[in-house]
Amino acid sequence: MSYFAAAAVRVEGGWTADEVSLRGVTDIDEVADRLRDVEPDADLSLLFVEAEDEYLVILRLDDGEDLRIFGSDSAYAEESRLGALLVGDLKTSVTGIEEGDEATPVAAGGGEETEQPAVDPEADPVGDADILADLGISAQKLLALCGHEGMLPADVTAEICQVLGCADEVEELREV
Repeated sequence: MSYFAAAAVRVEGGWTADEVSLRGVTDIDEVADRLRDVEPDADLSLLFVEAEDEYLVILRLDDGEDLRIFGSDSAYAEESRLGALLVGDLKTSVTGIEEGDEATPVAAGGGEETEQPAVDPEADPVGDADILADLGISAQKLLALCGHEGMLPADVTAEICQVLGCADEVEELREV
């Protein structure tokens, strides 16, 4: 299964991005080490792993510590070794739908808000949906982006990076 892994790291001067190879990793600690290696002094490091235009995993390190993970769909763990490594141990399923809240307004891609389910009913997002909440992307927004029909993982990453201010840096990696 093919994947694209991009690290976006924030240091005092702003954001930088670098592609990260996950070839040969044997556990989640090795993945975290490769993210740390991108910029050891980063105050915030994010790794976006997009697989087969279906799955997105976001990993976050604050000051190189406290790894947090969000996966757009637990099925990724069943589809590949890398998926099992990244999200296989995540037990917390998140739906983004509060009790009594059947639909959420979504304005993905800067379009008009429409009523639609907060997540794809076929998907089972797992992990920490609040992973980007302090950066301006609430759990509800993240789940809505991941569940929006027609949005590929690359589109979700681009939307997130636009909000964070590192869209150009990550997009340059795709063009290489």
